[in-house]
Amino acid sequence: MYVIGTAGHVDHGKSTLVKTLTGIDPDRWEEERRREMTIDLGFAWLTLPSGRSVSVIDVPGHERFIKNMLAGVGGIDAALLVVAADESFMPQTEEHLAILDLLGVEHGLVVLTKADLVDDEWLALVRAEVSERLAGTSLAGAPQLAVSARSGRGIPELLQALDAQLDRTPSRADLHGAPRMSIDRAFTIGGFGAVVTGTLLDGPLAVGDEVELQPSGLRARVRGLQTHQQKEAQGQPGPR
Repeated sequence: MYVIGTAGHVDHGKSTLVKTLTGIDPDRWEEERRREMTIDLGFAWLTLPSGRSVSVIDVPGHERFIKNMLAGVGGIDAALLVVAADESFMPQTEEHLAILDLLGVEHGLVVLTKADLVDDEWLALVRAEVSERLAGTSLAGAPQLAVSARSGRGIPELLQALDAQLDRTPSRADLHGAPRMSIDRAFTIGGFGAVVTGTLLDGPLAVGDEVELQPSGLRARVRGLQTHQQKEAQGQPGPR
């Protein structure tokens, strides 16, 4: 299973795109919905036309929440760099692209959202600027797809392109290594205890396994595992 992550400037339509693709609203908190701005990481999943299951991490675009963005993209296999067609490249677009480049994320697509708000001539100018900005980065030459979450324009083509992109994307997971999971969220559930979420980078990991938290060295035992809200006895590298 692959993990893809969004990236891009605030209010360029990342969360709306994820909801359109998956049917799941990644904005979990009331404050996010009230302010119409992603603050924390959001999570969703979908099945592509090929039948491939994919986990999706939606990251905040505002500069104040860059640490949350870093937590989300650390274990992704491919990126969806979201650029609003009516604004083109903006400061956090540039910053998020630099982070993807630094992390060596070489596979992904550029999604030109809000394409229904511009004409073809303007869209061509945006495509040219995006190509210029991507040059020399890990996403140089990435395919660009124009979509509108409002009308559904380009969404089927985006799903097909994502499938094709993942066909060419080697999974980062080590199927035979010791279990290793990058934790991006931790909380407590009454009557159950501590819960952590993240991407299992290497594995496998099973219920009952003893784990060690780094850098504290604290040891714990796995009481339960879930992937996409389904209970699992054992988790394989790749899924969240």
